[in-house]
Amino acid sequence: MDVATQKLRNFVVVAEELNLSRAAPRLFVTQQALSKQLRDLEEAVGVRLLDRSTRRMALTPAGEAFLASVREALAVLDAGVAAARSAGPGGTVRLGFLMGGALELTTPILAAFSARCPDIELELHETGLADPSAGLADGSSDVAILRLPLALPDLDVLPLFVEPLVVALPPHHRLAGRASLTAEDVIDEPLAVGRTADAVWRRYWTLDEQRGGRPPGLVRETTTHTEELQLVAAGLACSITVAGARRHTPLAGVRYVPLTGVPGSTVAVARRRGQGGPDVERFVAVARGVRDRESAIVRAIEAPLV
Repeated sequence: MDVATQKLRNFVVVAEELNLSRAAPRLFVTQQALSKQLRDLEEAVGVRLLDRSTRRMALTPAGEAFLASVREALAVLDAGVAAARSAGPGGTVRLGFLMGGALELTTPILAAFSARCPDIELELHETGLADPSAGLADGSSDVAILRLPLALPDLDVLPLFVEPLVVALPPHHRLAGRASLTAEDVIDEPLAVGRTADAVWRRYWTLDEQRGGRPPGLVRETTTHTEELQLVAAGLACSITVAGARRHTPLAGVRYVPLTGVPGSTVAVARRRGQGGPDVERFVAVARGVRDRESAIVRAIEAPLV
């Protein structure tokens, strides 16, 4: 029997939630895909692991026994990987990040880590909007530079800065000439937002907290920030994004207007709690030191219009 470890990790999450609609966002997959993975796993094991015959999903006796063994096996595997990386001549840290990473702090962090830990290889992996956990959810990253909030539980986070939000608008839009906007000004506008199974992420970028229970109107889903900007430039949607977009992704045909009264976007270094090993600890320590040392950069990011 050959069962992928990711299917085992997904089974553990389903066993914890006993609800596919809650488990799927934690894993950044659709309910249909997760259901198929569970069927494949049961076929590989040869027994039914979950009882789906009642309103509430439940583990079968075989599922209970399998869950205990899977948790033990994954813990041994993770410990073995961490031990191997620590014992080797030079470890590897897999760093996931979303577009832009930590903005102007990214280069100082990477340079400082390379200088302090020259024997550790840093593998960089940029993810799209479909995975705002930047690889932490599926285990493809050891540590990530990401934006909060997320649905993914059990994270240890080191906040780097809080970036103010802006609204990206086509220049001919009726609101494009305003000096600033509030959530009330834009919540009924068509919005472009990343296509992701993370409901917490999606609610933040569609201003759900500010809607007072009103559902969003037209939402156009995208997979990249570039797609969002192209929709905006074409006049098909507006986009809630961050102030750094005007510095890092300027585009003719897009105007950025500050959004007031809405909490900013927190950029953080994050890892799954209890995972990562000493090399990841070193990366987090370096990131903390750079953040504290480069206070001028942090201030410029947090107050770009001051």
